[in-house]
Amino acid sequence: MSHDSTAAPEAAARKLSGRRRKEIVAVLLFSGGPIFESSIPLSVFGIDRQDAGVPRYRLLVCGGEEGPLRTTGGLELSAPHGLEAISRAGTVVVPAWRSITSPPPEEALDALRRAHEEGARIVGLCTGAFVLAAGLLDGRPATTHWMYAPTLAKRYPSVHVDPRELFVDDGDVLTSAGTAAGIDLCLHIVRTDHGNEAAGALARRLVVPPRRSGGQERYLDRSLPEEIGADPLAEVVAWALEHLHEQFDVETLAARAYMSRRTFDRRFRSLTGSAPLQWLITQRVLQAQRLLETSDYSVDEVAGRCGFRSPVALRGHFRRQLGSSPAAYRAAYRARRPQGEKQPVDTDGAPAATGSPGSPSPAPALHSEGPGAVPMQTRRTAAANAVGPSPSLAATASGEHGREAYAGSRATLPGQRSGS
Repeated sequence: MSHDSTAAPEAAARKLSGRRRKEIVAVLLFSGGPIFESSIPLSVFGIDRQDAGVPRYRLLVCGGEEGPLRTTGGLELSAPHGLEAISRAGTVVVPAWRSITSPPPEEALDALRRAHEEGARIVGLCTGAFVLAAGLLDGRPATTHWMYAPTLAKRYPSVHVDPRELFVDDGDVLTSAGTAAGIDLCLHIVRTDHGNEAAGALARRLVVPPRRSGGQERYLDRSLPEEIGADPLAEVVAWALEHLHEQFDVETLAARAYMSRRTFDRRFRSLTGSAPLQWLITQRVLQAQRLLETSDYSVDEVAGRCGFRSPVALRGHFRRQLGSSPAAYRAAYRARRPQGEKQPVDTDGAPAATGSPGSPSPAPALHSEGPGAVPMQTRRTAAANAVGPSPSLAATASGEHGREAYAGSRATLPGQRSGS
């Protein structure tokens, strides 16, 4: 699910200055960046597909630092242009950044800021949002890979980070979630520039759906980042996700990993970009949100089924993350359900999870909808009607005992509307 800001018309009205041309797309590459994310804008904007009805862009591949640029698998790349070529681009894309813990080169940041000041559209794919956050995302909505959203929110508290979106279009600054969501955002850019027909033609050539329904929320609680897929901690994380209904703490996870608490905290942070306590609380709240949407359990029962020690603990963390009480969230969600729709029931008599309630034949997704998936706009609008805009992810992130839990799914973002 995408969201466009109401600032988009104003941003679209900005005129490019100097030698910048709308059809020129500059892709900014850095050493250490993953090759998949880097190749997405190169393929979308760098191949002539006019025979298929896709208008042509002019691609400039720019090195954000001195080469050669090393990427996945030890490959070395040599960019044909340097930072000076960005001065001609109407769109500048940062596909990914090599590390969420290290700052980008100041020269590259200066070039991006100058491009934005001169009317260029700036795009960050996946961890490219960390580059844009250094000066271009203050006060703006943005997204990134859900696993890195807590770090982005904590490091840049003025950025309204929403880890549930596939991409966010704020007019002249756009960001996407991880990996395949970069394709979604690039297709959105083509759709914005040239219409649905051109975007559909490109999607057919790429053999992907022109639009994907839903957002990152279907992956938030069951996916592991690629970096820890083969790591011993992956087994511990998977166990935690399967046992969220039980009461356990980070010490329990550290023991399962045969590590001291200090070592476990350090390893978990280095692999995921998130503190283990922060991550665990977020997963419990997301599970509670799903149960509130898809079951008739009382709030007290939901707290117990999500591993919270008391309903008071659930209410506190739920409000910090979503800006609403569990009861108000459920009431608002149900108030927005289509009239006449009945809640499905599990074999044990409890209401079952639904796919996309009331939505007519959504566009095919790259991954099938999992149980409990619901339309993002329904969820976002319902919560907004009940409680209004909630604070940014990092607005309440502080303290060691759960207070740094970030808002894993903000009810709404000020000034946003659906891009669908």
